Amino acid sequence: MMLRIAGASLAMGMAVIACSPAAVQDSAENTSEPAIPSGSLVPADFEVPVLVEGQAEGGRFQLVPLGPELVKVDFDAYMSSIEHLQQTFTRSTGWPHEGITDEDAMLDMETEQGRFQRRESFAYGVLTPDGSRERGSVYVRPSPVEGYDAVVMLWVTKADYDAGFDAELYGWVTNWIATDWPFQSVAYPGRAIAWEDWDAEVAAAEAADAAAEDQGE
Repeated sequence: MMLRIAGASLAMGMAVIACSPAAVQDSAENTSEPAIPSGSLVPADFEVPVLVEGQAEGGRFQLVPLGPELVKVDFDAYMSSIEHLQQTFTRSTGWPHEGITDEDAMLDMETEQGRFQRRESFAYGVLTPDGSRERGSVYVRPSPVEGYDAVVMLWVTKADYDAGFDAELYGWVTNWIATDWPFQSVAYPGRAIAWEDWDAEVAAAEAADAAAEDQGE
């Protein structure tokens, strides 16, 4: 799937290829946490999951990084649920919308793949076990608000939402992130954090950044 915010895409999940989270170092040991390279969301020694298998009441599923090979199933998923996603995910008519071209869809997949490869952010399609259908997407991204190591967002198609998969996937994803990713504090806008509260925090962060830039001129 794709979330057209800053030209990107956004998605959801299954059982996992586990990667050990960065351990919280005991201050008594006087050691530091693994360094995070510039531009990267995760430490250099963190092995980012590239295939994750999960189980929910609604059945098995798998998470696979979004990229050109998923362009059709991703396109079919979000185009099946335009109004649903505009209301529950992007809260905007900007994405998805009627008239998205094949070129637009491929560009979004290439963009997400590039960000994944550069370890800037990580977008996954949530697929059926045989990979024939995308049920939604999961996005792990940098936080614009201080105090959070990452922002995680997800969506499912209207049909999967009506079947109760949205809540099941959210529960699974929160456990996966807590268990297998190196984050201490994660924001879940529209879920653990109300949209209005998150929007206010983002606006405050943007205002602070603008003020700092003005002072630096």
